[in-house]
Order: sequence, then structure tokens, then C-alpha cells
Amino acid sequence: MSPSFIHKYNVPGPRYTSYPTVPYWDNDFSPAQYIDSVRDAFRLSDEGISIYIHLPFCESMCTFCGCHKRITKNHQVEAPYINALITEWKLYCSLFESKPVIRELHLGGGTPTFFAVKNLEDLINGIFSCAQRAENFEMGFEGHPNNTTRPHLQTLYELGFRRVSFGVQDYSDRVQRAINRIQPFENVSKVTAWAREIGYTSISHDLVFGLPFQTTSDVVDTVTKTVSLLPDRISFYSYAHVPWIPGNGQRGFSDADIPKDEDKRRLYETGRAIFETHGYREIGMDHFALTGDPLLEAAENQSIHRNFMGYTPNRTRLLIGLGVSSIGDSWTGFGQNAKSLEDYYQMLEWGQLPLSKGHMLTKEDLIVRQHILDLMCRMQTHWTDDAFYFTEVPEILASLSEMLADGLVAATPGGLIVTPEGKPFLRNICMAFDLRLRRKRPDTPLFSMTV
Repeated sequence: MSPSFIHKYNVPGPRYTSYPTVPYWDNDFSPAQYIDSVRDAFRLSDEGISIYIHLPFCESMCTFCGCHKRITKNHQVEAPYINALITEWKLYCSLFESKPVIRELHLGGGTPTFFAVKNLEDLINGIFSCAQRAENFEMGFEGHPNNTTRPHLQTLYELGFRRVSFGVQDYSDRVQRAINRIQPFENVSKVTAWAREIGYTSISHDLVFGLPFQTTSDVVDTVTKTVSLLPDRISFYSYAHVPWIPGNGQRGFSDADIPKDEDKRRLYETGRAIFETHGYREIGMDHFALTGDPLLEAAENQSIHRNFMGYTPNRTRLLIGLGVSSIGDSWTGFGQNAKSLEDYYQMLEWGQLPLSKGHMLTKEDLIVRQHILDLMCRMQTHWTDDAFYFTEVPEILASLSEMLADGLVAATPGGLIVTPEGKPFLRNICMAFDLRLRRKRPDTPLFSMTV
């Protein structure tokens, strides 16, 4: 990749797990209006619904992490939180005219395996006490290799989980100390072997490039060890350095310690080359999978979807977010729960869904959202259909003139294709379509760098 391209296009930008992005949601959010949109989406959801459950507790702070979490070693917090999640779910069920059919369920965090096996079992049984599984349902969870036990894996498997992703990040001792994530390769190898023995059909490892002090040799070592375990799927995320966001803990190192620009991109290219040598295919911006993986098949047949959980082979009209800070998506609206655990509990005690902010999408938002989804998932978009045309299209094409000249995108009759050279700049290309961002550039930092 040309260093001049990196310097030209490496600017702050969204990752587009939603459109509009959260900082551009309207301030006059109406929980009642969002709840109505959830009811409407449920009625139209012939394919079933998706559920994301946020489990925020961690025993220690990882200083690379931008997720919403609560640091504690007090495991007495588990049972009250599980009870609150079930209460919230039953409030949603009371909105529906029939028993929900769950197509996909995911446990994220925080650290889901912070919770005792019995409490996770109570949670899943509580969810399905008033719901049923779709015929082709999928359930997955995120496991910390240091505290995921064989009983965790066995019990969740018996409850229907078949996907597990283990957070690896990097195996370098120096990098691990900087991000406060001390995690030996032996731990990851052990839990991966357990999951395979038990029968999990999709095992994923999550890696991060661009971490403090990370070098090319660190990436070679980490990726080589990773492919030796042959996970079905690998996420290779760009470290998002956003230390100005309250509570993210990115304070254990200085800006000078972080690889930037072409040095950072070299880390990704190094990892990608090793993945491809071992039979992994690149998907979207940051995912790799082996032949036969459902995510790769969805990418190849252009049915892949992207939401707040990232890329997924499943698209449902309704995604319900349960738990503190969790975000739901009714396609025509977004609703985010209270970020404070205390506020979350208080609203549930009042018999209210714990929604604190959100956004109802305008007609324009829905059109732009589809264009950005098409770019993020299918590397192309079009506006030949009147339903996908909007008046700013000529302005957007003009703003992409440099990318067209640089060969990062190619114009088609009534559309646009992202070239292989343009794939690293996918976020930049989407930014051209982001009408809310174009109309009001932020005065203060909101997003991580695009490269």
C-alpha cells in the first residue's frame, strides 16, 4: 500500500456498526416511539429475532478496551444482574402478541465467563421460559481464556451454544503488560481444545493489531500461534485509540507507544499474509474464515449483515439488546439502555424498559443506512432504483473524485464498487455517504483513526 495513500486518508472516522452513528443520534428520543417500532418490527420478523445480552463485569481492567464494563472481584453481583436481565426480557415479551422465536442469541461483555455456570444456565433458561428457538437458531458467547472453564463450555453447549469466541489480542509479554491482559498461549490452546472436544462447530479467536509496543515480529508470533490451533474464524481488529472517552481505561501508555500510519498498516498486512497462507479468506474489514464457515459463505452469496455485534451471517429485522448499555435495533429505530448499573436497576424497579437514549431513523437515514451496509458488506452500492437515490449523490461522487483517481473505488452505471486497493479505506468511502457527518463535522474527537 502506498504510504501517501495512508497519510492522505488516515483520518478519524466511524466503524459503521450503525447508521446514523451514535454521536449523531437525535436528542429528542422518545422511548414510547421506539417501543412502538419494536412492536412493528416483531410483527414483520418472519425470520425470528436476535438478542444481544451485555454482561459487563470484569475482574480487571484491560487498558486497550473501549467496551462498557464494571470492574469488580465481588461475584455477589451476578445473581441480581441475571434477575434484572430476565425482568427486562419479560418486559419486552409483554409487548408481543405471540411467543418470540429466537434466531440468534449472543452473550457479550465485559466478560461473560465472569459469571458462574449456574447463573448463566439460569439466564438462558429464563430467556427461553417465554420464547422458542427458530429451526436454524444460533447461539454464541465470548469467553476469556483465563477464566473459561470446561464446565462453562459443557453447560453452554448443552443449552444450545455452538459458537464461542476467545479474546486473544496478542501473545507478546511486553504488549500484554501494557494492556494489562496477561494471558499465556497455553490457556488459549487449552480452552480451544476443550471447545473442539465438546463439539462446538465454530471457534473464533479475536486478535488486535496496532496495540502499544506491538511490532511486526509480535504479529508474526501471535498469528503463527493462532493458526496452529486452526480456529474456524479469526477477527483481526484495528486497535481503536480513543482515550478521551470516559471509562475506557486507555491510560496505561502514551500516544508515542502506539504504531501509526504505515507502521500500523504493515501489522495488518503481515497478519493477513499468514492467514491466507494457511487457508483463511478475508471477509469485510477485519474478519477471516476457513472454507465452509457460515460467515464466509454469507459473504460469498452476499447475504452477510453488519450490526452492533459486527459482521454476522444472520439478518433479522429486530435485534433486542438486554443489559446495561446494550443497544437494540428495530431497523427503523435504535434504543440504548442506561450506562449506569444503578440507573438500569432503578428503571426496571419502576417497571420501565431501561432506555436512556436512541434515534428514530428518517426516510433519508434508511436510504443512507442501506448504502453504507451495502458498502460494508458487499463492497458495492447502487442507486439505479429510485428507492435508493437521494439528491446528494452527485455531491458524494464529487467528494470521491480523489479516491476514483487513486483507484480505490470504481464508478459503475448508477453505482460504485470498492476495489481491492480501496478495501483498507472502506470506512473513508462510507464517510462520503454519511450525510449527517458531512453536514456537521465534530469539533472534538469522536472516532478512532480509519487506518
